[in-house]
Amino acid sequence: MSTSNRPGRGVARAGWVHALVTVLAALVAMAATAALGLWAAGAAGLPGGGFGPVVAAALVTAVGGALELSGDADALLDTSAGLTVMPLSVTLVGALVLAAGFLRPFRSGAVTSPGDTARWAGRIAALWLLALIGVAFAARHTFAVPLGDDTLGDLGDLFGLSPQAGFRADVPLTVFVGVVWLAGVLLLAVLMSGRVPLPGRLPSVRASVRPAAEALVLLLLGQVVVGVVIALVVAATRGHPAETLAVVLLGLPNLVWLGLTLGLGATWHGHVQGPFDLPMPHVLDQVLRTPDIATLNLGTLTDHDGRWWWLPVVDAVLLLVTAWLTAVRSPVRPPLWRHAAHLAVALALAVLTICLVGRVSAHLSLSVLGIGDLGGGLGGSLLLRADVWPALGLAVLWGLAAGFLGALAARYPRLSRDGR
Repeated sequence: MSTSNRPGRGVARAGWVHALVTVLAALVAMAATAALGLWAAGAAGLPGGGFGPVVAAALVTAVGGALELSGDADALLDTSAGLTVMPLSVTLVGALVLAAGFLRPFRSGAVTSPGDTARWAGRIAALWLLALIGVAFAARHTFAVPLGDDTLGDLGDLFGLSPQAGFRADVPLTVFVGVVWLAGVLLLAVLMSGRVPLPGRLPSVRASVRPAAEALVLLLLGQVVVGVVIALVVAATRGHPAETLAVVLLGLPNLVWLGLTLGLGATWHGHVQGPFDLPMPHVLDQVLRTPDIATLNLGTLTDHDGRWWWLPVVDAVLLLVTAWLTAVRSPVRPPLWRHAAHLAVALALAVLTICLVGRVSAHLSLSVLGIGDLGGGLGGSLLLRADVWPALGLAVLWGLAAGFLGALAARYPRLSRDGR
């Protein structure tokens, strides 16, 4: 028998090459998505060659990394800035490409043992670590801050001030969080695929949780696809194609998954002040553009536009379909309560993830001699955070109800045959 046909030899011999291709493909896909989105948002004209570092910064934040913002000015001028946001469109593209590259050797039968699985994942993790370090060091730049032509600009001219503001990635934190992000992507890929060899009793555990995990992932991806279609229709009928493209390529999952939690009854808090603008429907900006912290939920949305009550209806339909798919794809037929519990746990984990990655925080201030913005439009703040624990409780209740009803519907033979 030739060595090329032995189990695991294909990956053992060319594993590093395959791993390098997988990591590079993910990085290129993420960079292309971020670059196109930032270009559509008007960032291509950044001075001093700032576009490349900003794209690298988008990759850093897409995997959960942190940016440090700083100002460099004379003693008379003070700058303050901060930014926390994940462009989830870039995150999703990277996760899908990485997962596809990771699972490819298993589809071809090149990896046939748990040991080969661990080695294959280790190669990807090692190269991903090196890539994160390179991207993190590339994500740094300094810009000159224009003071404008108003009072603040006059003070700057009077005192000869030339302020600068810059950003740089927190390399250790970015590398740590980026590796944790990779582990989550690979773990989800393992749960979604029944071909990955696992040791001990892990295959049976995966078989029990796979239907719910697969159905929830399909639900989240399906929402993104619907969001893309709606965005294209909006761009074609209402104009502003560049702005719409920027939202699609940078933050569409932020919007559609926020809508999922709002439909479940979750509450978010936030506010928008100054030049910041949320890539959201106008009604959300209206709710949040207040001097104090505003409440964002179904009640406040429907106060501005009654049509937002369709959100819980859409969520109910989608969750019932998800629960039914979970039930008909299960290898065995456990009790109804177990189906309900599986969907409740999966939905709670999905909502928890959305609440954590969907947070937005940004602030910018500039002052001369302790005098603030002075109407120059150079200061502002943006905040969006969820009430996590109530959101998780609601997700559990929705998951239990939808899981029970969906599993009950799957007991009908005709529906089950159609689902299979």
